[in-house]
Amino acid sequence: MNSLELFSLKNRVAVVTGALGLIGKNHCIALAEAGANIIVCDLDEEQCKKFVSTLPTKSIGVRVDIKNKSSVENLRDKTLNEFGRIDILVNNAAINDMFENPQMAAEQSMFENYPLEMWQKSLDVNVTGTFLCSQVIGSEMAKAGKGSIINIASTYGLVGPDQSIYKKPDGSQSFYKSPAYPATKGAIVNFTKFLAAYWGSKGVRVNTLSPGGVENNQDEYFINNYSAKTPLGRMAYPTDYKGAIIFLASDASSYMTGANLIVDGGWTTW
Repeated sequence: MNSLELFSLKNRVAVVTGALGLIGKNHCIALAEAGANIIVCDLDEEQCKKFVSTLPTKSIGVRVDIKNKSSVENLRDKTLNEFGRIDILVNNAAINDMFENPQMAAEQSMFENYPLEMWQKSLDVNVTGTFLCSQVIGSEMAKAGKGSIINIASTYGLVGPDQSIYKKPDGSQSFYKSPAYPATKGAIVNFTKFLAAYWGSKGVRVNTLSPGGVENNQDEYFINNYSAKTPLGRMAYPTDYKGAIIFLASDASSYMTGANLIVDGGWTTW
């Protein structure tokens, strides 16, 4: 097998959660372009099916609530009924706090005021959801003796948020990065190591992809603040993670497990 063939995902079956998000869509596109059949998973089944029609390989859209074990089991069963196998799981679905009233965001997002219900919701989706998908779908990989699980974390799973990048030009704080996102993404990094050690003998590889911030119509001051802290001088483009996801899913990374692939423009280097 030559070097380029190592990256082929032809006829493999990939489950992607949170597939309708900005990065999630690009994960699906990248895997499909490499030849994989995609199970596009999110809360809106109609939109999942609509997105599936844009992919170049045989793919299906499935509604899944990753917090609900029965829903994840339904996802597994539909995938196996359609394709008979599962080769790749991308645990991409996650919550990143949004505050309904921008005028109150700074006060509500302060650690001293951060609502318990928001903390719990993030734990349920970001951590428990990843656990359930890995348990239900990863068990099928372990039975088959092969598979690749890719858990999507974040630079904020490795370092603390720099709250100054959320300051407006007038010096006021637009909001604070909340405690839930870094805490849950940090948990994902170590959960990956647990699974890699646990299922290594079963031929299931488990790795983390830790992306940096993606430019997505944020306020100009924030883009400038973020870019100034990044050695490459910019935020990520939505397509910047396509190569990394193919690498982790494919035989190109066949001797890699328990690792955290950091793709952040250098954000965590200083």
